[in-house]
Amino acid sequence: MKKAIVFLANGFEEMEATGTVDVLRRGGIGVKTVSITNERKVVGAHHMEYMADALFSEIDFSDVDALILPGGMPGSSNLNECEPLKERLIEQYKNNKIVAAICAAPMVLGGLGLLKGRRATCYPGFEPKLIGATVTGEAVEVDGHVITGKGPGLVFNFGLALVAALKGDAVAEEVAAGLLL
Repeated sequence: MKKAIVFLANGFEEMEATGTVDVLRRGGIGVKTVSITNERKVVGAHHMEYMADALFSEIDFSDVDALILPGGMPGSSNLNECEPLKERLIEQYKNNKIVAAICAAPMVLGGLGLLKGRRATCYPGFEPKLIGATVTGEAVEVDGHVITGKGPGLVFNFGLALVAALKGDAVAEEVAAGLLL
């Protein structure tokens, strides 16, 4: 089974995290939500409280196929300040495994140099933080093993792009049909 992790930091965009997890699970992908804090309880940007499946320190990353960053503020900034997360993203990228971010969170990938020479998208206003990227403004960009999404209203597009990358277009189309998209 393909495995993915959606990282949660205080101030994350709830729709992006929840929607992405839902779409991936519908596609048969094993997804865990992982708190980058020392607590499983993480509070979203709109004050919704979530219980992460695990803490960062509890995860074995060796067989994870995709690392995913939901956006939101200050969630994206909190993700960007987490050095162990950034180290893990670099390792995942170097191993040609999927790194993905939506909304403001592509700034984390940009700051790490993971978007250089790649097409990327983000929430309007964060384009300067996508260092080295060709920013397209599209709903979703898939450039090799790097996937970026524009924002919360496009979470289904983002989730389906991840399903397609992990399980193929046929599975993504089946999930989209079930969602009436």
